[in-house]
Amino acid sequence: MTDYCNQTPEVRQAFLSKPSSPGPSPAYTMTRRDFLAATGSAVMVSSLWPLCQAWGADSNIAPAGNIGELNATGAGGIDLYLERRKLLIGGRPGRAIAINGSIPGPVIRMTEGKEALIRVHNLLPESTSIHWHGILLPFTMDGVPGISFPGISSGETFTYRFPVRQNGTYWYHSHTGLQEQLGHYGQLVVAPAGPDPVAYDVDHSIVLSDWTFEDPHRVLWKLKTMEGYYNFQRPTLANIQDQMQATGMTLKQVIDKRLAWDRMRMDPTDIADVTGATYSYLINGQTAGENPVFTAGPGQRVRLRFVNASTMTFYDIRIPGLPMTVVQADGQNIQPVETDELRIAVAETYDVVVTIPDTQSRDWAYTLFAETMDRSGYARATIAPRPGMAAAVPGLRRRPMLTMADMGMMMDKDKDMNMDMKHHGHMDTNKKDDMDMPHHMPDHGGKRELPTQNLPDRIRHGSAEHGPASITMARTAYRRLDYPGAGLGNDGWRVLTYSQLRALERPYGRRAPTREFDLHLTGNMHKYIWGFDGKKWSESHMIRFQYKERLRINMINDTMMSHPIHLHGMWMDLYAGGNLDDNPRKHTVIVQPAELLTVDIFADAPGQWAFHCHLLYHMEAGMFRTVAVVKDLKGGPIHVKV
Repeated sequence: MTDYCNQTPEVRQAFLSKPSSPGPSPAYTMTRRDFLAATGSAVMVSSLWPLCQAWGADSNIAPAGNIGELNATGAGGIDLYLERRKLLIGGRPGRAIAINGSIPGPVIRMTEGKEALIRVHNLLPESTSIHWHGILLPFTMDGVPGISFPGISSGETFTYRFPVRQNGTYWYHSHTGLQEQLGHYGQLVVAPAGPDPVAYDVDHSIVLSDWTFEDPHRVLWKLKTMEGYYNFQRPTLANIQDQMQATGMTLKQVIDKRLAWDRMRMDPTDIADVTGATYSYLINGQTAGENPVFTAGPGQRVRLRFVNASTMTFYDIRIPGLPMTVVQADGQNIQPVETDELRIAVAETYDVVVTIPDTQSRDWAYTLFAETMDRSGYARATIAPRPGMAAAVPGLRRRPMLTMADMGMMMDKDKDMNMDMKHHGHMDTNKKDDMDMPHHMPDHGGKRELPTQNLPDRIRHGSAEHGPASITMARTAYRRLDYPGAGLGNDGWRVLTYSQLRALERPYGRRAPTREFDLHLTGNMHKYIWGFDGKKWSESHMIRFQYKERLRINMINDTMMSHPIHLHGMWMDLYAGGNLDDNPRKHTVIVQPAELLTVDIFADAPGQWAFHCHLLYHMEAGMFRTVAVVKDLKGGPIHVKV
């Protein structure tokens, strides 16, 4: 019973159809055929699931999701208590890191222009930390052990105190080890000092996350030990007919495509490292079966503040029957964009406004559906006039497949990029054509301004200097600002893309950069090594920004996965096809496979800062750098003592 109850609904069905054996086989992979065969056991599944809930239930254990609310800029500040606690998650007891007794932690509210005062009491048996994600503050208050402070030792209290210089929706989380996976996160809401440009009647906080009952260190060990450990959706001979139906290809075409991927040692289903095979997907600490309800009335404008506090999960969010107007991205006001669906990466935040139709019916309800990018599961909630209501839940869509475009092998009007890869997926650096562009643009000595509009739409990769930590390098990286992401855009729905984001007002500090460099996102899925420019954090040097300079980073993704890249302490102005007045400002950006993505940075924050992929296991496996904002590029960091 325990093995059965530990699985996701899809895997439970396959579990029932598996032949009995002395023990579970670690090599077992659930195919679509297995899934279809198991659907005949649906009645048995529905009868066993209540037993699972009863097995996990304990009247003495509080459920997750009892979220409080605190005001950190109010009189006397606030206190946060961190402790290990057993909580019911989806009806099962799990060992979590609770903040004030719950996961997520309380919603922390602040007011722009005031001072935040937060006392963090560490009741854990190990050191901990809290990073205020997206908040501009002195680097000693940023909460990254080993970079901005030593951490908070067991039994100690650390006081965070900083002026609040912005407004919007943000979040907070641990920056110590893998604690974030255990529930150590919560939402921040900063009220503007002046009038809010967003009009709304009801305001709801929505924290998306993922949870595993496994030890996070064991999850990481599995990823390092066996490639694709949690990927139960790979194409196999058993589901080849389904592949033909899904793609419209002949048997020969499907086999040829599969062999081409094999020659490159790549898997077109490498959408997510960790899937519903171990994850439960949560909204405000509750599973889809628990169905949290956000109340509103007919005719009301409802502001939904989305934070993706997941460890590894991208979500595709939609509310069937209700269009969403996106009004804020990463805490920054944007020109409103109406859409039907949006993809939110780990660590991003979006505020949307939905308007409830002014109906006389008392029984209306809408499903807030957050489907995982790899389609292995979903989180779900309901918007309704009263608790206990529910609406129809959409079915999971077909798992997306990566394409040759995700390898940088797009069809060009002059060139067939399919010829640009060598055996084993490595780049051919010997060919020359009119697509050549410099790999590293020249340093302008801080004098000549770089262009800010009509930037090149692709870049030639350059020499293959990235070593064993990078096994896939497309010859050409190109801008994908209009691309909604794998699995999106084929349903007839409007999908938000970065190209649609425009700042509501020109942000401060905007001017043309005078220096730029390229930064390659690299990885080796077989060894589970991740890094920048082919190096793990332990092998790398600090990246130096000169204080008050305006510089540009061209991020080039050499991997098959999307990476949410986060810079602490400073904004990244995303080149989204606009200009200095309206390009959006973000703290976290998705860099898609084979993408060239450009950000401009105003280095106005002295000190040392973290710069990393926000997929926690990628960061832990090396995709992390330290940024030092220095007086002179040849000198040392400013104020580095902690």
